[in-house]
Amino acid sequence: MFKNSMPRYEVLSADAMNKLDAGWRRLVSEIGIEFMSDRALGLFRAAGQKVEENKVFLDPEFVLAQVAKAPKEFDVAARNPANSIHIGGDSMAFGAVYGPPFVREGKVRRDATMDDFRNFAKLAQSFDVLDSAGGVVCEPNDTPLDSRHLDMTYALQTFTDKMYMGNVVSGPNAADTIAMGAILFGGREVIEETPVSISLINCNSPLRWDDRMLDAMFEYVEAAQPVVLTPFILMGAMSPVTIPAALVQQIAEALSGIALAQLIRPGAPVIFGSFLSNIDMQSGSPCFGTPESAMGLFCTGQIARYFGLPFRSGGGLTSSQVPDAQAGYEAMMTLLPTFLAGANWVMHSAGWLEGGLVAGFEKFIVDAQLLEMLQVEFTPLEIDDGSLAFDAHLEVGHGGHFLGAMHTMERFRTCFYRPWLSSSDNYERWMRGGSLDTAARASKVYKDRIECYEQPPLDEAIRAELKDYVNRRRIELGD
Repeated sequence: MFKNSMPRYEVLSADAMNKLDAGWRRLVSEIGIEFMSDRALGLFRAAGQKVEENKVFLDPEFVLAQVAKAPKEFDVAARNPANSIHIGGDSMAFGAVYGPPFVREGKVRRDATMDDFRNFAKLAQSFDVLDSAGGVVCEPNDTPLDSRHLDMTYALQTFTDKMYMGNVVSGPNAADTIAMGAILFGGREVIEETPVSISLINCNSPLRWDDRMLDAMFEYVEAAQPVVLTPFILMGAMSPVTIPAALVQQIAEALSGIALAQLIRPGAPVIFGSFLSNIDMQSGSPCFGTPESAMGLFCTGQIARYFGLPFRSGGGLTSSQVPDAQAGYEAMMTLLPTFLAGANWVMHSAGWLEGGLVAGFEKFIVDAQLLEMLQVEFTPLEIDDGSLAFDAHLEVGHGGHFLGAMHTMERFRTCFYRPWLSSSDNYERWMRGGSLDTAARASKVYKDRIECYEQPPLDEAIRAELKDYVNRRRIELGD
């Protein structure tokens, strides 16, 4: 996995951080946070917090004491140990798009299917730059709603040997994900020792944690599986329109969720989550790849480090309907701040289109190319006698060229990163090759990757036990 040792881009002064700190304290103590779960309310009440109906008024010092119990860094195991990841510090781990009900393949936009889900898992397995296929890479609408989480988890466990995300639609779905993880890795005690999945728990912003998300959260936290406590904020809709107000709300929501996680299981691994952008104030549509979302990303990284927590944010986000220039520049407008801010867990790294409604095959390829280039860009220079190349100057002299110099000949194969998606052909050669644009070249790449895909090996007894579990639970769920 990638280590980002570059300096972090921090934009908040000490005075600004103090104002944000005072702001979230007022929100949790004066406005309060709603928890739509009797279990959660009971834990807060037992911990001495003021509870009125579903609203909890939190003592900020209590919140900070709970947050301090969370580990600053932790590992997540993959079934192939070479693909295990570390969350926190300089580590950056990347997962694919999460949640779209539709897919785009070329010019066709349609409902996602289970075959699409499997193909995205295959693509994620084929790119080293991705540490995970994610979770709900797309919503397979051709499978029964009550049991599709079983098929998705089974696909992630068998078509990839990377870590995966858990299903969070309900508590029972989360319990199924945990049970299948225990089968794959050799028992519940094994996965509690080193977690094997990460799960996204979204806040219903503003200031409410819903019952389904909390039910799933209880299951995962009790099993010591990391959860990403994520405020879902589109400024102007789920928060006030100003970035500082959105940041204060984000802190209040994320820390309140983290405090609950530590009440459920002290020391449970958590990730400070952020999904922060804005709406178009004329149409009300969500916007992505905006300057405001980039600024929010810079601030979120600094805020998470202030609280000593790993954080999730960023990705290849775009509002564009197709993998065009807008999709490329908006994705880069989010991915570059992701690296500059040093996000630890990056969802939606590949495949996001149309504000998250669509998982795009071509966009997946474009994003994978962007990720590779950024990882090269954020790898520190190696400066030594060899790279300074003094001997090359002695050999070439004044007014010559370095194409045939020994220094060049020794390094020409690896001296520059060569993008595999871009075209640097001259016009005539590009025309002879079919005059393919980026989307057309990406289409060819993803089809070639699927055709050449090889399923990673898995012990057949474990595969059979997983399949038996899926079949049994499908019957129990009435499908």
